[in-house]
Amino acid sequence: MLLIRDMTERDLRAVSAVRVRGWQAAYTGLLPQATLDAMSVEEDVARRREIFAHGRGTTGAPADLVAERDGEVIGWACTGPCRDADAGPGDGELYALYVLPEHLSTGTGRALLAASLAHAADRGFSALRLWVLEGNARARRFYEIAGFTPDGGRDPNVVDGAPAPEVRYALRLSGTAPAGPVPLGP
Repeated sequence: MLLIRDMTERDLRAVSAVRVRGWQAAYTGLLPQATLDAMSVEEDVARRREIFAHGRGTTGAPADLVAERDGEVIGWACTGPCRDADAGPGDGELYALYVLPEHLSTGTGRALLAASLAHAADRGFSALRLWVLEGNARARRFYEIAGFTPDGGRDPNVVDGAPAPEVRYALRLSGTAPAGPVPLGP
C-alpha cells in the first residue's frame, strides 16, 4: 500500500537518499558523471535539515510530500511559490519529484504528482510550473502525460562546466484537483 503524506524531520535522511539516488539514476549521461559520483547523502541531509528548520511554517514555505510503502520512504516531491522572474501571483512551482530507481514505473511518481497538484491548488496556486533537463526524455514524457506542456521557458544551465539546458513546463490548476489529466493507476 502506497501512502502519500507530509514530510517530517524524521524523513530527512530517507529523502536525501531518494534525491541522491534519483539524481544518479535520472541524470546519468545528462550531467557530468563526476558530479553525480560526488553526491553524498550526508551532505544532502545537512542541506535538507537547514532548509527544513528555516522554511517550515512560514508564508510561502515549500511543501514537501513523501511516498511511503511498507514503512519505507520511496519518493519525495516539493512544491512552493514559483521562483521565476516572470511568475504571476498565482504561480506555483514543482521544485522536485524523485522516486527511488527500483520503484520507477510503479505509480509512485504519478501518485506523488497528483498529491502535489492537489496540495498546490489547495494552497491557492492557479498554475504550477517546473523545470526539466531538456535531454531527460523520460521525465518530459511523464510530465506531458500528466498534462504539463512546454511554455517556452528555457534556461541554458551549466553544471560543473557542462551544458545542461532546461525547459519549463506549466499546468493550469482548478479548485483542489489538477485541470489536466493525471493518471493514478499502478
